[in-house]
Amino acid sequence: MLKKFVNSLQIDLLKKHVGPFLFCFLTLMFLLLMQFLILHIDQLIGKDIPLRVIFELIITNLAYMVVLAAPMAVLVSTLMAFGKFSELQELTAIRASGIHPMKVILPVLITSITLCIGLAWFSNDLLPEANHKSRSLFIDIRLKKPGFDLKPNEFYDGIEGYIFLVDNIDSETDSLYGITLFQEPTRSADEAFIKAEKGFLLSENSEMLSLYLFNGNMQKFPATRSRSKTTVEISTFKEHRITFDLADLAFEKSDPNRRNRSDRTMNIQSMKVIVDSLSRDINNHFKDLLELRNTLPNLDVSELGSERKAIQNNDVPDTVLITNSIVANNLKNIDDQKSLFKATVTDLNNYKASLQNVQASINFRKKARNRYLVEIHKKFSIPFACIVFILLGAPIGIMTKRGNFGVAAIISTVILTFYWISLIQGEKLADRLFVTPFIGMWTFNVVFSFIGILLLIRLTTEFRLKDLFTKND
Repeated sequence: MLKKFVNSLQIDLLKKHVGPFLFCFLTLMFLLLMQFLILHIDQLIGKDIPLRVIFELIITNLAYMVVLAAPMAVLVSTLMAFGKFSELQELTAIRASGIHPMKVILPVLITSITLCIGLAWFSNDLLPEANHKSRSLFIDIRLKKPGFDLKPNEFYDGIEGYIFLVDNIDSETDSLYGITLFQEPTRSADEAFIKAEKGFLLSENSEMLSLYLFNGNMQKFPATRSRSKTTVEISTFKEHRITFDLADLAFEKSDPNRRNRSDRTMNIQSMKVIVDSLSRDINNHFKDLLELRNTLPNLDVSELGSERKAIQNNDVPDTVLITNSIVANNLKNIDDQKSLFKATVTDLNNYKASLQNVQASINFRKKARNRYLVEIHKKFSIPFACIVFILLGAPIGIMTKRGNFGVAAIISTVILTFYWISLIQGEKLADRLFVTPFIGMWTFNVVFSFIGILLLIRLTTEFRLKDLFTKND
């Protein structure tokens, strides 16, 4: 009978998680999607991008939103479920029945572990591919030129080699009035300035567009051999036609596999290969650094011909430099001494530059290695937050004794703010070599887990921290 009661409580607690989790997860996904659209709407509008490409861009970016939204939804649903559990005095009931509270919490914890494993797999196998496709689409969209869209009294330079200015456009007949066209010089056409009273555009196909002009004049500036002379050809026309190639305006989707991958578009296995390669380079550079530090510049005094000659001939001038250098004092010619000092300074500067180059190369590779290691740890640390938020959210929810969304939202906002700030700052510190990638990505997971475990022990047992410092009589 008692076992059935425990099972019913476990199932009831899991059910209380499902509704809030789905609601919070979908709400967060919607908010993240709106944030994404607001940030990138200026890159999507006005370029005649196919709707399927926009949908594909949105779908590929949903992947990173899933990884962010799932742990946050776990925290909110945990606060609500255990807050309701405590509000209905169910915790008091199981304690009175002699049931350990951890038996009720355990299924929720096991579910969070399962979710953590699934999210880690998603982050490693699916997220890099989605990020890679999204990055490739963003590059294609960025390279896409704006569509042909004339507006009255506004210069338009969307077509290479031409600048348009139109006084008025009749939207009913698509007729253009007061047309001014600047034609830039190319291999097949001269520089020209064209004006016409009216005209209209006619689309031949998806890649060709014809502009028909009526009652106008044209000023051509043909190229000449002499730069000091300018030739102008003036002509009038009743009808003139110009054809534009719109192939450059069409959206072209490139193959993502032809683009290089970054740390956020690679899985763990690929990043480990790069990390190993960088580690070998760093070790080799350390060996070079040790060799440089153990080998000071060799100053070959024998190269100073005048010094050798001076010693052999005992040609000692009256004036020499008295220094702390034994080698310099042995030279009997002031010019040789100066040459020695100059050569010494040059060699030491070269030695210093060599040291600095090796150290800079080591630091560069260390930062690159840390960047990849941070991404590797992140693929586990963020999914692990699902477990952390159960350990932390369960006791906090029980202590609040409130199962409504408002209280859960306020508490989760405070916790998540600290968590994401710590994660972002930890990543920055690790990238700048102030801390190791493990410390940067796992410190607050460990801290929050420790706090949650202490709170659980306090709520489910009679143990108190002060008992550790209380002497037994």
